[in-house]
Amino acid sequence: MERVKKAFVILLALLWLTGALCPMARAQEDALTDEYNMLDLFIARPMGVAAGIVGTALFIASLPFTVPTGSVGAAAKMLVSEPLRFSFKREFPDRDVRPDGYEY
Repeated sequence: MERVKKAFVILLALLWLTGALCPMARAQEDALTDEYNMLDLFIARPMGVAAGIVGTALFIASLPFTVPTGSVGAAAKMLVSEPLRFSFKREFPDRDVRPDGYEY
C-alpha cells in the first residue's frame, strides 16, 4: 500500500511540474473552446443533473430541520434549483468572459 501511495504522490508532483512548466497551454485557450464545450456537454451537465437528484434526496432528508427554522426556500434553492439550473438553463456554448475581458 505504501508503494501505491508513493507512486500516486510522485505522479501528482510530475503532473503539477508539467503544468507549471507549460505556460504555452494558456496561450492556446481560444483553440481549446471546442474541447471545453464537449467537456461541458458530456461531463459537467450530467454531473449537474446527478447533483440535482442527490440534492433532492438531501432536501427531503433535511426537511425536519429546515421547516422549524424557516429555511426551506434557501435549502431548496441550494440543493435542487441551482444544480438543475446549471444543467438545463445555462446557454450552450457557455458564453463566459475571460479574465482579460474578452469573451470565449
